[in-house]
Amino acid sequence: MENVLAVLNVGDFAQAFSKMGMFPVFDLAYYIVSILYLKYEPGSVEVSRRSPVASWLCAMLYCFGSYILADILLGSSPIDYFQHNSHILLASAVWYLIFYCPLNLFYKCVAFLPVKLVLVALKEVVRTRKIAAGVHHAHHAYHHGFFIMVIVGYVKGSGVALISNFEQLLRGVWRPETNEILNMSFPTKASLYGAILFTMQEAHWLPVSKSTLILVFTLFMATIKVVMTARHSHGSPFTLIESWICHLLFGSPLAGSEEDHHHASSPATPSSPLKTKEELSEGARKRKAKKAE
Repeated sequence: MENVLAVLNVGDFAQAFSKMGMFPVFDLAYYIVSILYLKYEPGSVEVSRRSPVASWLCAMLYCFGSYILADILLGSSPIDYFQHNSHILLASAVWYLIFYCPLNLFYKCVAFLPVKLVLVALKEVVRTRKIAAGVHHAHHAYHHGFFIMVIVGYVKGSGVALISNFEQLLRGVWRPETNEILNMSFPTKASLYGAILFTMQEAHWLPVSKSTLILVFTLFMATIKVVMTARHSHGSPFTLIESWICHLLFGSPLAGSEEDHHHASSPATPSSPLKTKEELSEGARKRKAKKAE
């Protein structure tokens, strides 16, 4: 693998890409997309009018929930990341502009599909870097704790989704059917698979350098997320493989037949767990905006 990449002269580019700083451009995109999805959530706009403090806390969980959960798992203070004042101020500025900008101008700009696609791609750069950093951090704390490395990397990549039920409590909403463990969305699944890959690389079981793996996984995540966002797709590229493996190992029915049966039995149910929480909320918010017009 390394020989092929050397011939293609990818190594130098991958090395430079892996050392590229995330602040402020990439982190800004991450905060914008995260808080954009928060605004799609039911009751989030009402909470921002009724209790700006609760709205701000929800926004901080969306931006830094993965750091908070990873710090708890590794025995650090859950507010440790809040010492980075520049990140907190930048995320707070994004929260204010998305919820309180006059005429909703900032929200309309970042929600414009071409702009949103660019932001989504940049967000996946940050996600991949967070997964790799989580695995590396866990490796220093637990040299042979491979499962711990996978868990911490997984949490770093999808911690926001994993604590979404707690965030719902701050908004006065309780939707247990959106539990990410029960109904894993594509980013959550991809974070788990990515954490496994980076753990294998950290343990030298994968004949690829970390910089190359970061580049390849980033390209995969950014491409899939951009395509899914552009097509408003609710599917996942892992569905067929997962269905076959689950059917083979656990005797589970194929996902396709389950989905067909679900749609046949309850076609009018808008809150099907087959769709991700973000997609359902975005659709509900757009329908509400159309009615208001």
